[in-house]
Amino acid sequence: MSGVRLTFWGAAGEVTGSMHLLEAAGARILLDAGLFQGRRAEAAQKNRELPFDPRRIDSIVLSHAHIDHAGRLPLLVRHGFHGPIYATPATRDLTAIMLPDAAQIQMKDADFLARHRRSKGPESEPLYNLADALAVQDLMIGVPYRRINHLRRHLAFEFTEAGHILGSASVDLRLTEDGGHRLVFSGDIGRSGLPIIRDPDPPVGPIDTLIVESTYGAREHESTAEAERRLAELIKRVAGRGGKIMIPSFAVGRTQELVYSIHQLHRAGAIPGVPVYVDSPLAVDATTVFRMHPEVFDRREKLIDRTDHIFDFPLVRYVRDVNESKQLNSLSGPAIIIAASGMAESGRILHHFSNHLGDHKNCVLFVGFQAEHTLGRRIQEGQTQVKIFGEIVERRAEVETIGGYSAHADKHELRAWVKKLGGPIKRAFVVHGEPGPAEAMAGILEECGVGEVAIPKLGQSFEL
Repeated sequence: MSGVRLTFWGAAGEVTGSMHLLEAAGARILLDAGLFQGRRAEAAQKNRELPFDPRRIDSIVLSHAHIDHAGRLPLLVRHGFHGPIYATPATRDLTAIMLPDAAQIQMKDADFLARHRRSKGPESEPLYNLADALAVQDLMIGVPYRRINHLRRHLAFEFTEAGHILGSASVDLRLTEDGGHRLVFSGDIGRSGLPIIRDPDPPVGPIDTLIVESTYGAREHESTAEAERRLAELIKRVAGRGGKIMIPSFAVGRTQELVYSIHQLHRAGAIPGVPVYVDSPLAVDATTVFRMHPEVFDRREKLIDRTDHIFDFPLVRYVRDVNESKQLNSLSGPAIIIAASGMAESGRILHHFSNHLGDHKNCVLFVGFQAEHTLGRRIQEGQTQVKIFGEIVERRAEVETIGGYSAHADKHELRAWVKKLGGPIKRAFVVHGEPGPAEAMAGILEECGVGEVAIPKLGQSFEL
């Protein structure tokens, strides 16, 4: 279709940095504006070098609040973007806490490096400050699921449930001039049967252009029931030897799902009474946002049906104060410590690793995707020496991964999601995946009869 262009400025050939520029109906619209994560210097350079003038972007449609999808919003505002940012109400409320937290982490990291004379120039400076993050909220517009919203006279969209985290959405975008064009952006596709949130509910019907994620396009997850069974076994095993379980967890989504599962296991008498510490101010705030949005909970879940207090039970304690967090390092006996960040790149989990990785009684449990070149990936792959805060730390603690808590669909669930679209699908672009999974997802799309499939490179443009 003439006059419509799509350019991939992130999550192209990799998982993080989701950002796609659509030029249509006389408008320039961003689908997501996420941070790149991974090698510090490389990610910092890619984040800083905006490939377009933010002042020329008319609006942003945000799929969900995770930092690799929303983390560059304050940077765009800092450099002159002042248009509307459309998101579901839950996503709007989550970004209100997540973006200021991201700004504060960047400023604290920069201050730490400066005080210890480890600053490496611009790459060590924060991308934006707290004022930039707060300014984003003035531009946010909450749009409920399945409500048509007009971006231009001939351009409209609606959100559908993506089932990934609270408020996550797929974007169904319609251009009605010159014969019409329908573009669907999957966002991050969740799994059926995840705790708390509803199952994915994609848009259906013929699609001209599909942009689809591929994080686990080559992998099969265990079931959520199997994940909960393995979690119970791990808690019993590590608690039996007096150890601590350290879980680097995304503050939004994964933390709440873990608390929910431990609550269920405790109610069922399936685990000993091990204290659980949610050591993350952001996770504490995110849990409050979850409590604010019961309208998007999955009412078929037994625990949700039985109690309104799904995140509160005798074993769990929410830690906000930094001194209380430090005291966790001197705890005696078994404990479960859930702390951000999910890929162990920043936050309080680093301090717990620094203090407890060297003890063989302890365990590091991964429950989410670990991107290449992150500390989480290095530990997950079995490295016995890792660098934390510039110091080498010996890793003697056990390392486990439970894939059933992943909020990303696996290859079978991705195939089911594509089939549920109904189609036909003329053209698809595979994003948000490392090369292997992206190739596997391309194969799934071809098997499902998609007319043309491409895996775009960073900065690559296509006429639609």
